[in-house]
Amino acid sequence: MQHSKTHLRTRPISAGQLRAFEAVARHLNFRAASEELALTQSAVSRQIQALEEEVGLSLFHRHTRSVELTGAGGVLLRAVSPSLERIDGAVRQIRQSAGRKSVSLTTFASFASMWLIPRLEAFQHDNPDMDIRIDASDVAIELDTSDLDMAMRYGPAATMPAGAIRLFGEQLTPVASPWLLKSSPRLKKPEDLVHFALIEAGDSHSTHMEWLTWRRWLEVHGTPKLEGKRWLYFNYAYQMVQAALTGQGIVLARLPLIAESLASGDLIEPLPQMRLESPMAYWLIVGARSAVRPEVKAFCDWLMAQSALTRQAIGDVPDPDTVDDID
Repeated sequence: MQHSKTHLRTRPISAGQLRAFEAVARHLNFRAASEELALTQSAVSRQIQALEEEVGLSLFHRHTRSVELTGAGGVLLRAVSPSLERIDGAVRQIRQSAGRKSVSLTTFASFASMWLIPRLEAFQHDNPDMDIRIDASDVAIELDTSDLDMAMRYGPAATMPAGAIRLFGEQLTPVASPWLLKSSPRLKKPEDLVHFALIEAGDSHSTHMEWLTWRRWLEVHGTPKLEGKRWLYFNYAYQMVQAALTGQGIVLARLPLIAESLASGDLIEPLPQMRLESPMAYWLIVGARSAVRPEVKAFCDWLMAQSALTRQAIGDVPDPDTVDDID
């Protein structure tokens, strides 16, 4: 099926046609798709034909007993499948939360795993009738175009939007498991790091995260050419800290994310006098439509209280010019 550009239609595609297309593309079989959709096979066939008329190209190669996607069909499927999954997920969430109080937020995966989730039990204990949804992704999601109430983000002040609330800043410090330090040569000065495996992010040298690297820390402390016993690279901060917890090496950790592990003794800070200030900070952004809801306000108040405890634990004094009032 091929149409000239003058005959191509521009009106929106019917959602029913897209449902039928996705089912046929997934099963590569009209009969199986019709059974799944509770439609007759001829009805599904008509939906596909109508969609092809709208698109202007064939979406399937029809064979005697099977079908296969055309190139155009493959392009459309890659867009349709995740879109339908997102719509279905949103509908399920709406149905489940009907009549219930809920708060939704987005943040990056390491922060969710290392700081937010361990603290949530206390909030849930005090707010048993509130549902919480966390979208942990390293891709920033815009609140204005999503169904999320708030975002917790990481970056320098210059990259944050107006109204962003500074939660706490950041220092970098070497940390290791106590048994690694007990079973290895003494670590009293930067030069002693030659006896240890050094752990860091695998992509830190090629991205804007270079200030998180061992190389920068070593340069600041006068040992720019030092090489560790070996190097271990991971994608995420929680993976790096997990490797340190199991004694695999020493990680240059973000202090706010490991403050509890230091307090419990699960990690040791062998060079506390050599903490390195980071230009990064952790921020709270509340969607304009959500800020007036009592449950969102309650969750924000709780986050601010938890952040104050973290600031106290790491000795962080925020710049008053970077702190906004959420009221």
